[in-house]
Amino acid sequence: MRRLNRKKTLNLMKELDAFPKVPESYVETSASGGTVSLIAFTTIAFLTIMEFTVYRDTWMKYEYEVDKDFTSKLRINIDITVAMRCQYVGADVLDLAETMVASADGLIYEPVVFELTPQQKEWQRMLQIIQSRLQEEHSLQDVIFKSAFKSASTALPPREDNSLQSPDACRIHGHLYVNKVAGNFHITVGKAIPHPRGHAHLAALVSHESYNFSHRIDHLSFGELIPGIINPLDGTEKIASDHNQMFQYFITVVPTKLHTYKISAETHQFSVTERERVINHAAGSHGVSGIFMKYDISSLMVTVTEEHMPFWQFLVRLCGIIGGIFSTTGILHGFGRFIAEVVFCRFRLGSYRSASVPLPDGHTSNHLPLTTDNSTH
Repeated sequence: MRRLNRKKTLNLMKELDAFPKVPESYVETSASGGTVSLIAFTTIAFLTIMEFTVYRDTWMKYEYEVDKDFTSKLRINIDITVAMRCQYVGADVLDLAETMVASADGLIYEPVVFELTPQQKEWQRMLQIIQSRLQEEHSLQDVIFKSAFKSASTALPPREDNSLQSPDACRIHGHLYVNKVAGNFHITVGKAIPHPRGHAHLAALVSHESYNFSHRIDHLSFGELIPGIINPLDGTEKIASDHNQMFQYFITVVPTKLHTYKISAETHQFSVTERERVINHAAGSHGVSGIFMKYDISSLMVTVTEEHMPFWQFLVRLCGIIGGIFSTTGILHGFGRFIAEVVFCRFRLGSYRSASVPLPDGHTSNHLPLTTDNSTH
């Protein structure tokens, strides 16, 4: 009974088959058809592999909107080494919104040796190469976003040699929380002191001969600290050519929400413009010697999302590749056979043309002469 039901079901399915069938006796194989089929299958295999590679890959989608968060604090992550002793320099932030000096209690002043070890120099050289490549190839930033938290730390390797050289520099590192408004983070001579009318540093006790604002920026970022992200100023080193020299960095900070398959964080990207000049009041170059980082917060926020091709879209593209290759090769094969038949048929017609036979009266006859057995004698 079950067998009968199965046969009925199979017969019903066969009756529902709407695709045309060509009897095998009507199919004629040829060398040209086999060659075209081989080319078609090879092309399908190659394009399928390429499409699978695209399916496995991801890309970053950028969306822009107005940043409506004005109440939260902005975190500044700092790791800068200045070629002066720690008792001679001071770092703080001047908040332009409240026209007051923000607290710099989160910074640590550590006496160090300014000259790097060979291992640290190699790290700095590699970081500078990456920075130069990022400026030329902006798409590499997507790779950095994808590899966040997975790549090695971008921090300066610790000093391994036990140098007996006395510290001649000051490493200022830590983080600060400031308002999300334009401000000025600066490192200059003397410690900062609170002042009701403005901003002051105790620089009178420091001689001008000890001024040396050669510095190295090992790390500077805004927002949440994300290992693996390389910022524009990481690895920057500037050597002062004069005691009274000012280094200025004009920074535009863009709030960024990063959503990948590995992390979800709120950070900040930034662009920077650099300027340096020697302070000479006699020549009209006024100012204060030091390192000044003037930052401004963009009103736009960028949302960076890692996206992946859906599986159904991969199947649709795969079916399009297979069907398109078969249709295209079939059309080309038919067109090629048509051209070949036309050319060969023309040659065959030429071979059956009648030969011209000269007559005694000077005329020619286009009829082929009859050959008989007697004509050979």
